[in-house]
Amino acid sequence: MRIAILTVLVALAGTARADDGPSHPADKGTLGLGIILGEPTGITAKLYLQDDQAIQVDIGSAFIGGGWQLTGDYLFHPLILQNSASMVMPFYVGPGLRAIEYSSGRDGTDKAFAMGLRAVAGLLFDFKTVPLDAFVEVAGVFEYEFKSGAGVGAALNFGLGVRYYF
Repeated sequence: MRIAILTVLVALAGTARADDGPSHPADKGTLGLGIILGEPTGITAKLYLQDDQAIQVDIGSAFIGGGWQLTGDYLFHPLILQNSASMVMPFYVGPGLRAIEYSSGRDGTDKAFAMGLRAVAGLLFDFKTVPLDAFVEVAGVFEYEFKSGAGVGAALNFGLGVRYYF
């Protein structure tokens, strides 16, 4: 599954374009790969489709309930909070999806699978002198757990990470 996602992202990177603009310097590549710590903790990838729009995918372990999770978000960077000689700091928001396999269930009793919608918001620290960015984000999740009697629930994701751009 991870290999398929990364293959699609790399294929799209050849057609994506990073415009000159305040939120993503043109001398960086459009595909960033790195690590995310939090919920989930694992691998993160971000592909810029336009200067102010990107797709972000994270896959990793889920500490709350155990197991693993996969998230995918469509991000908009509507507001630049700071633009200095060394860094641009845009605010970002966007809708997304999450799939999670709880190794001990949302309630801590049984293994279960859930899917849901995410609403993510974060701050990006996009460095101009090196092909790196760092980020901190929070996402609310509204999900359905596929287990008898479980149904609909809410969750919160929080993460921070760093990516290198190719």
